[in-house]
Amino acid sequence: MITVMVSARAELLRLRRWPALWVMLGVWLLLNIIFDYVFTYLGYRNGGGFGSEGVSREELFAGLMPAAVPEAVVQGMPMFGGAIMLTLGALAAGSGYGWGTWKSAFTQGPGRLAVAAGTLVALAVIVVGLVVVTFAVDLGISSTLATIEGQSIVWPAVDDIVRALSGGVLILGMWVVAGVAVGTLSRSPALAVGLGAVWVLVVENLLRGAGTLLDWLGPVTDVMPGTVAGSFAAALGATPVSEEGGTPGVVTNLSGGPAVALALAYLVAFAVMTGALVKRRDID
Repeated sequence: MITVMVSARAELLRLRRWPALWVMLGVWLLLNIIFDYVFTYLGYRNGGGFGSEGVSREELFAGLMPAAVPEAVVQGMPMFGGAIMLTLGALAAGSGYGWGTWKSAFTQGPGRLAVAAGTLVALAVIVVGLVVVTFAVDLGISSTLATIEGQSIVWPAVDDIVRALSGGVLILGMWVVAGVAVGTLSRSPALAVGLGAVWVLVVENLLRGAGTLLDWLGPVTDVMPGTVAGSFAAALGATPVSEEGGTPGVVTNLSGGPAVALALAYLVAFAVMTGALVKRRDID
């Protein structure tokens, strides 16, 4: 455990000095603000707009208030947050091979599994911090909007906050570990990022659409990582995508319990896959 913590501290030092990390985290926060608040507020002020077709002004306004922050936090995590976190994990692992840092650590450091576990712990710390910062930013924006609109501030319930934070950590954690697995498998940051982005943004959506036409494909798409994350977000209160609008990536294929179980199973499976690849394959 001590060697894992030492590896995690070294990995955090490497990652926090890496401009790509701050760019990706900043992109996520920007997307979260734009889609959750900018577009919603413009739709509220103008009586409709992007992504708010068929939604009343009262519903739009309610979604901007502090009480709705737990739902807003997880809205974009299944697709946009997932793509960014998968990219982060893929770059963290792929660059370790591409730059030769993992090769040096494997031959001179505390051991292969300790290095891989340290990377996962470091990324877990980043994910937790990102979810907390996202919640704080959303709460600040929603409180400001409530004040501007002359509304009294009603804070979200404590249990809703806990569910949103833990759910957000699980969703983004599953995606970042998936990225590490893909980066370790490909040992190439560019290839890993390309494969991950195409899967999250294109392949799963196409298969989910085809699943509505092919009966045998539906049960398969229901247990894919993107569907699991989207169903979990919907169980936490995110608005499912539909013809009238909603959030891309948020679906209702699964109920909350199975979605949580599958998300945990995927997280463990991707971590085990990473450990097996690191342990058994040649360094070169």
